[in-house]
Amino acid sequence: MTGGVVVTGYGVFTAFGWGEKALRDGVFTGIQVFAPARRFDPTPFRTPMTAAAAGDPELDAVLGGCADDAVDMAGLSPDTAAAVLLGSAGDWKSVTRFSRGQEYTPGPDVPGVLASMLADRIGFRGPRLAFTNACVASATALIHGWRLITAGRQEVALCAGAYLVEEENMAKFDSGRAFAKDGVIRPFSKDRTGLLLGDGVAAIVLESEEHAARRGATVLARMTGFGVASDAYHIAKPHPEGRGITSAVRQALRRARVSDVDYVNAHGTGTPLNDGAETNGLRTALGSDTPISSTKSTTGHMLEASGAVEFVVSLLALLDGVLPPTAGYTTPDPACDLDYVTEGPRRAPVNRVLSLNAAFGGMNTAILLERP
Repeated sequence: MTGGVVVTGYGVFTAFGWGEKALRDGVFTGIQVFAPARRFDPTPFRTPMTAAAAGDPELDAVLGGCADDAVDMAGLSPDTAAAVLLGSAGDWKSVTRFSRGQEYTPGPDVPGVLASMLADRIGFRGPRLAFTNACVASATALIHGWRLITAGRQEVALCAGAYLVEEENMAKFDSGRAFAKDGVIRPFSKDRTGLLLGDGVAAIVLESEEHAARRGATVLARMTGFGVASDAYHIAKPHPEGRGITSAVRQALRRARVSDVDYVNAHGTGTPLNDGAETNGLRTALGSDTPISSTKSTTGHMLEASGAVEFVVSLLALLDGVLPPTAGYTTPDPACDLDYVTEGPRRAPVNRVLSLNAAFGGMNTAILLERP
């Protein structure tokens, strides 16, 4: 392959609902839709607040719907020879039922099964892989898709991520004291106290530039670089200077042969340790002038799905020339002294954006998107 990797389709689901209009009306206006969890009893936890869509959707059904939207937008046929790459921890419903001594209902509990079900649903013929490396799982799926395409092993890859708020992980994050004490997420604000979970599912079609050109596909953006790094500092804490973020960002810029970007969609969990470390890492890599925001301030933390959903958010920022705000921000923090787009949505020339994610174990990813 001599060309690059392009984006030709996507589908997305969050607490705001289906599709890009829901994202534009919610994430890009800075609306926070956190409310007490309704799918399970949240009273044992420090906060009941989550960003969850109405009802009790099934993970495989929502994932399939997003994949259908992405494939339809891209204009691909069901028998395409394409990889299906999924970042997910699987569906926890059966696990939760089993732990309570309730009747076990077989389902897509194992991530590999969920990836295979997705491939069968859309009819793609190609490798099927599941990534389970926590909150960089779907970012890793996107990066692996880029690698497969640039190596000439595949011409098309459907890359996806999926997480719906459920009791199992609510309990785990509560035990780790990671949640915002007052049930309000405030990324980069001095009074931030923690994160909140949220629904997120997204699917993205990546193609080789040549393949997209041969079939006359509409190219939405180019994925021109990525970075992957581990700061090897602590199982749950980032390096205070954000060394992993710095390394991942520098790798992405070097691959794309550029020196700066117009916007960064930050990991931005709203936890005291993450936001300061990420600020340090970004300042070292990019200086102090690049606009940065955390859209987890509106969607919540979508765990394994974060990379895929925030890739779509970054793509819309690129297409619309609008930077999504960091919602909930109240008080400047001397340790977080960059431009976090706190005033609301901001119109700006956007030609190049970075999407960042991080995870337990010191993992960091950066994905670079550019206008076609």
